[in-house]
Parts: sequence; C-alpha cells; structure tokens
Amino acid sequence: MFKVLQKSVGPASLSLLTFRVYAAPKKDSPHKNSMKVDELSLYSVPEGQSKYVQEPRTQLEESISQLRHHCEPYTNWCQETYSQTKPKMQSLVQWGLDSYEYLQNAPPGFFPRLGVIGFAGLVGLLFTRGSKIKKLMYPTGLMGLAASIYYPQQAITFIQVSGEKLYDWGLRGYIVIEDLWKENFQKPGNVKSSPGNK
Repeated sequence: MFKVLQKSVGPASLSLLTFRVYAAPKKDSPHKNSMKVDELSLYSVPEGQSKYVQEPRTQLEESISQLRHHCEPYTNWCQETYSQTKPKMQSLVQWGLDSYEYLQNAPPGFFPRLGVIGFAGLVGLLFTRGSKIKKLMYPTGLMGLAASIYYPQQAITFIQVSGEKLYDWGLRGYIVIEDLWKENFQKPGNVKSSPGNK
C-alpha cells in the first residue's frame, strides 16, 4: 500500500507546478519570408465597391409613416403637458405625504379643534337656503370664524394678506372697467362740454 500512495502523490504534486515553454526556431531549418498583414486573405479588402440601395417601402410601412406623421403634434403636446405637470404632481404628492406625517404626529388638541371647525361648516350648510352664494358664504364664514378662535395669529396674518390681495384685485378691476368705459362710451363726439372745458 505504501508504494501505491507514493506513485499517486508524485504526479499530483507535479501538476501544481507551473512551467514556461519558449518556442525557438531550429538552427538548421531554412529561414522563410514572413507575410504582411495585407497578404492574408482574412484582412484583404474586397475589390468591388459596395453601394447601399434602399428597398422600396411597402404599403404597411407607408401607412405607419403617415400615422406617425399625423400623431406627431399630439405626442409633442402630451410630452410638453407631462413635463409641465410632473413637478406639480410631485409637489402635490409631497404635500400629501407631509400632511399624512403631520396627522400621524398631530399636536395635542388638534383633532377636537378640527372637529369643531368642520361642525361649523356643517352648521353653515344647514343655515343656507336659497341662492348659491349663501351656500358658499355661510359655511366658509363659519369655518373661518371657528378657525380664527383656535388660531388667532394665523387668522390675523391670513386676513392681512387676503385684504391686500382683494384690494389689488379690486383696483385692477376698477382700471379695466375704467378703460372699457373710456373706449366704448366716451368718444370724441359724445363728450359734453363741462364748465372747466372751453
């Protein structure tokens, strides 16, 4: 058994050694001329000139081309609309996530206040009868009143900003109406002579 182990260990240990083998030409063989790369058939350039010839379009390809041509303005419009609405939708989703997180960690007393404000809106809906303006004004006014009781500082800031915006809108409306009045009703022949004009 010892002899068998010795014979099998010897060839196995030789397989782990690495050898380098160098090829050298024989000294007594005649020297052959080496070939250039161009002489090899693999790298030779074909003699004929190739020319690209476009195949004629089929009826299906023509139909698809016309359809794409007709749909191009609509796809461009869709891409522009998507690029314009994508940031708005992302901000809306972020606002929703922030609101959800705020409601998960709401300050104490927030939900009872929210219930009172909502109940004020429902009472406003019950009081309204008749015109649509009342149905819009009463619930909004009562909800604003309830919210201003619980959040007075924010209500004052909101009223100041809203007042400035309403004043600005009113001023713009007055200017537009004045311009329309001058264009349509005060023509050079219709102006009456006032005591100051002579």
